Amino acid sequence: MAHAAPASGAPGTPRTTGTAGPAATAGTPDIFGAQAHTAARWGLPVAGGLLYGFWAAAINRSGGPITGWNILFGFVCAIVFAAMWIGVRMLAPLMKREVHALLWTAFAGIAFGFLYSQTGTTVLRSTMMALGVAAGVFAVTFYRYYTHEDAEGHRVS
Repeated sequence: MAHAAPASGAPGTPRTTGTAGPAATAGTPDIFGAQAHTAARWGLPVAGGLLYGFWAAAINRSGGPITGWNILFGFVCAIVFAAMWIGVRMLAPLMKREVHALLWTAFAGIAFGFLYSQTGTTVLRSTMMALGVAAGVFAVTFYRYYTHEDAEGHRVS
């Protein structure tokens, strides 16, 4: 027989969820503290930027030797990617859900389109591939924000 795992606190009392917001009685508990959330808030864009910069530099050199300009190119791409990620993350929640999804769509489409353009393909092909990725990102983010926010952009879950 399966039984529910005991929860902290008295039955029916609201749980506080740390940095995630006001008390909640349902949903998943917030198991990480404020320090873990802060580390992830800054660590993910930095790690993503470094990965993006490495990837862009690797595509740009086309299997040739690693040069100082190639390393500089990678670090500039990493800094711009991380800065844009942080900027979109800070700006997007202030927007309505449709614009919120469009900001992440534009970020993903532009980032992918730039990487794809480094392969030496035509501008038209890079644009079409970026639009395809952006359409997928828009579908996912719009669904996510439409089901988790009200019309004013306040989280409901």
